[in-house]
Amino acid sequence: MKRAIAPLRLTALDATDLEAISAALQDAVAQLGDFEFSRQTRSFTIAFNRFRWEATGRKQRVRCGVQFGNVVAARSYNLRQGAEEAVVNLLSISFEPGEAPSGEVVLVFSGGGELRLEVECLDVAMVDISAPWPATRRPEHGMDET
Repeated sequence: MKRAIAPLRLTALDATDLEAISAALQDAVAQLGDFEFSRQTRSFTIAFNRFRWEATGRKQRVRCGVQFGNVVAARSYNLRQGAEEAVVNLLSISFEPGEAPSGEVVLVFSGGGELRLEVECLDVAMVDISAPWPATRRPEHGMDET
């Protein structure tokens, strides 16, 4: 019998921490309707179905929530505004520093989509919020996909 793997709970307060969250979320999918920017709380939240890379030898996905704090502005490129059911595939998350401690969190999606979050400082939390379920296949990328 295979041992259960605990749900992931990760936080990022610097670019190195964010790399771990980016790795855990590589190939996560979301509907654009699962993106929410709150100017009042200055947060941007996304619900993803992520592939459980840490579940070696298993093909599983799990629902997870990611919240970016201290968000001043959000801009998207090549993401269909108003297409609530459109599905996007996350490739990476990175931090582009500005005047310390501010900068931009950059989420890159397959097909050339991009979300840029201007933040006062880096404050990201990722939490698995469901039990895992079997995935039909392991995500793969062509060499030219960005």
